[in-house]
Amino acid sequence: MSAPFPSVRFAGLRFTPMTVEASVRALAERPAQAPLSAFVTPNAEHAWLRRRDAEFAACGDTCFISTNDSRILGRAARLGGLELHFAPGAYVVRALFDQVIKPDTALTVIGGAEPMIADLRAQYGLTNLKQHIPPMGFINKPDAVDEAIAFVAANPARFIFVAMGPPQSEKFCQRLIADGRATGLALCIGSSLTVLTGAANPAPDWMEHSGLVWLYRLATEPKRLWKRYLVRGMFGLGLALRDALRLRLGLLKPTHV
Repeated sequence: MSAPFPSVRFAGLRFTPMTVEASVRALAERPAQAPLSAFVTPNAEHAWLRRRDAEFAACGDTCFISTNDSRILGRAARLGGLELHFAPGAYVVRALFDQVIKPDTALTVIGGAEPMIADLRAQYGLTNLKQHIPPMGFINKPDAVDEAIAFVAANPARFIFVAMGPPQSEKFCQRLIADGRATGLALCIGSSLTVLTGAANPAPDWMEHSGLVWLYRLATEPKRLWKRYLVRGMFGLGLALRDALRLRLGLLKPTHV
């Protein structure tokens, strides 16, 4: 099935170059009863992950929208004359709750913590929000995956927030889609709900706008995140700089997919 929006390939990743506003509008306009599709926000780490996991790659290649979550990738693309725009999950999720989601909108959250959901309900007056918390590493546990899929199928929702990081979120979305029972949109949004409720400790604004959030996170959780940023992220950045140079030299044309 062809993608509903123009997309380009950069650093091995598929992007639909859309702003936050355009992304929110597209998500809001998609019929709630349409067959399930996904919203993903790739960053530099995704370039590394997709080369090692075909299921993860398939989610990014076939999802409804795939917006840029990395200021660094965006700047690298701009060096090559390609505009990806910047529409990270946290920004899109905040706009959805502020502009689109109503108190009685049917929502499902897979993952996250119970106190965060309580805060979310209180913050937005939500009356139709369901949550399922799978066990750690559930994507490698068939029974746990089946249980999570069954929960989504039994609780139809306009938006399904998959509140866990890659590659679990994208792989779970692919299995939801393959199951065929669910409708709506599955959003791979990592910690965006934690940020929205104020439970996270965000980077200072100057680091956010200068593209140094990765450095802030690395400094706060070096043991957990060093490989993500210093190995996987740098691999993705290398691919981005290669493609930017090839675009600038005319050796590569933006591939529309």
